[in-house]
Amino acid sequence: MILTVTLNPSVDRALEVEALVRGEVLRSVDSHIDPGGKGVNVSRALLANGVRSTAVVPAGGAEGEQLVDLLKGEGVDMLAVPIAGRTRSNITLAEPDGTVTKVNEAGPVLTAAEFAQVSSAVLAAAGAADWVVLCGSLPPGDSLPAFAGLCEQLVAAGARLAVDSSGPALLAGVAAGAALVKPNREELAEAVGGELRTVGDVLEACEKLRKAGAGAVLASLGADGAVLVADSGVLAGAAPVTVPRSTVGAGDAMLAGFLAAGARGEAALIEGLAWGSASVGLPGSRMPGPADLDRSLVRIDTHPDPLRRLHRN
Repeated sequence: MILTVTLNPSVDRALEVEALVRGEVLRSVDSHIDPGGKGVNVSRALLANGVRSTAVVPAGGAEGEQLVDLLKGEGVDMLAVPIAGRTRSNITLAEPDGTVTKVNEAGPVLTAAEFAQVSSAVLAAAGAADWVVLCGSLPPGDSLPAFAGLCEQLVAAGARLAVDSSGPALLAGVAAGAALVKPNREELAEAVGGELRTVGDVLEACEKLRKAGAGAVLASLGADGAVLVADSGVLAGAAPVTVPRSTVGAGDAMLAGFLAAGARGEAALIEGLAWGSASVGLPGSRMPGPADLDRSLVRIDTHPDPLRRLHRN
């Protein structure tokens, strides 16, 4: 079982539009409402592929009730911790060429007591989990010390911890000794304080995070695929997407596939890339199921060229 923790979940409304024109009245050609948040998406992707998962989410207000109802409707096993604040709502505008514009609310502040309740729920469930995955942005306010403490407690308890976050939260996971961290290109660049122009820059940045405490680094690079740096060595890979529809949740799907396949080596990277590319071909933040996956599209490079330049952001 894989336990996911989303400290700032959301209700996500995705609208597909012909073109995004500022200042105009736009009509959507399709729309979707999904439970949102990175850890929530990981659990949804795992469930869609028959892998047991439990999602821990703080939930409050009418949107919190809607989030819980959406998760129940998809059959996601969850631990919902009541909070006083209102769960956030996010809006995604997707254009036919795959360009996505997102508007994310900040989300509610978690009180110290509420964060402690969430942490207690996570620690109580962690013993039965193969992985504990802390995902997404932190709630507004001074929640970093509590997050860092939760990471440290999980590692001390022997949990295999994966962290998919950004900024200080990502670095807190690294410092705690997370077995796996999964930054995207921008998050990795921020973590090491430098631009990533080549594959070599990415590899060097991943090694910096490993020297700082992370066991392995899975870096998602958008159109450039992904890089895995671990004790066993370095792997790179990519999977083309013929008709992109939405990149929302693609990194979450990749992480889910990687964990589902054992989170080690070439087979896990292939699975992660297959899940991530399949997600890009689906609308909104839908997660791929077995019928959506095409592992034959994945190409793995066991000796990536460090001089190869990355696509521009």
